[in-house]
Amino acid sequence: MKKTISMLLVISMLVVLVGCGGSQTETNDANSSTDSGVSNETSNEEAADSSESASIRIINGKIEIDGALQKYAKAYEEKTGVEVIIESIGGGADIGATIKGYFAAGNMPDIFVFGGEGEFLTWEEHMEDLSDEVWASDTAVAYTSPDGKVVGFPYAVEGYGLTYNKDILDAAGVDPEGLTNINAYRDAFQKIEAMKDELGLTSVVSMAAEAGQMYWSTGNHNFGTYLSTGLEQGDTKYIDMLKNGEIDKERMTQYGEFVQLLFDHSDRNTLLSGTYDDQLALWAQGKTAFVHQGNWIDPSLPDYGVEFAMGISPLAFMEEDTDGILADAPSWWAVYNGGENAQEAKDFLESLATTDEGAQALVIDAGMISPFKSTTIEPVSPLAVDLMGWVQEGKTYSWQWAKMPEGFAMNDLGPVFEAYARGDVDVEGFVELMESAIGTLK
Repeated sequence: MKKTISMLLVISMLVVLVGCGGSQTETNDANSSTDSGVSNETSNEEAADSSESASIRIINGKIEIDGALQKYAKAYEEKTGVEVIIESIGGGADIGATIKGYFAAGNMPDIFVFGGEGEFLTWEEHMEDLSDEVWASDTAVAYTSPDGKVVGFPYAVEGYGLTYNKDILDAAGVDPEGLTNINAYRDAFQKIEAMKDELGLTSVVSMAAEAGQMYWSTGNHNFGTYLSTGLEQGDTKYIDMLKNGEIDKERMTQYGEFVQLLFDHSDRNTLLSGTYDDQLALWAQGKTAFVHQGNWIDPSLPDYGVEFAMGISPLAFMEEDTDGILADAPSWWAVYNGGENAQEAKDFLESLATTDEGAQALVIDAGMISPFKSTTIEPVSPLAVDLMGWVQEGKTYSWQWAKMPEGFAMNDLGPVFEAYARGDVDVEGFVELMESAIGTLK
């Protein structure tokens, strides 16, 4: 039998604050308008009557959609009588450790986020079987356990690569459609670099590699290109090698050269000590041509008054063309099977998945692409619209990094990227460090 969660949590009980709030957790008041309301197709009056004082709590790992979720939660409560408490944890916070702390303290949320295979293996005994939910057959990206049970609710499809300011590329004479190999990127970066003063740029790229807060951007997202780029959907060659403690040295060297190219053309301060917000702000204010993020930045763009055209280009690290971006479900919501409000939690998820109001919240308010086939509402935010084009053309690669062991990106890969960004190692040294880190998985 698997070792239990409680055995893993002895240390977590000592170091994690288990009450709501704290410096790493942000829970906002729901002050947004609720003009559209929430359809009563899911819970209706029956749910409200049977659970007058019911309250469900959700751990959301995407701080940028907190406002949209708060708005929907308020509308849902007004319609059904079920209070929905959204607890959003953002940035570089260790969400897994926070949830483990809640579990150890007997303060487990009704719905919690998990990011892939590693976290699934930690929590699988505590996940409600969602296979019979009406939305389960309406999506291709629900999380399914090895024995075929649907245990993860997909709230979005997201995609990433190098997000560009098209106005800057146009001014520099760079066609983003040609950025499909490392040599094209070299030429484009050098051209823009030579025009920095003319274009009013601080750097060509905005990227952050500080391991403490930005490991997810380097050790998960960027490294995911090594694992997936150029492969057919479902091809697990390189993630399988990783799980066996092996690397493809030639491929890793090519990848390392591309990472070095990104680092060489990044703003040094942002690269070495910048936060997610620092990285985004530099690009959103027109100070860089590219930002190393995906369509999840859409909801934040109005805060900066962004008006320029934009899109996503591939993280094409090889000399051969790879014309595709990484797109998949970013994470999933599981229903805790040890709580008293599992049915209320499932009703809430059903409402998000099956009603027009739920689609409005996820697609329009949160700026995401719906993972549900029956959704007719299409995205309007710029990067979600661009991502939809990649998805519709079938130019996407899987998020195989989500299958890495829990904590591997944070504890093992993140520090390697930071050392590389600092210049402590060259490409050969980067490959050796990656080989050593991955070798611990044998």
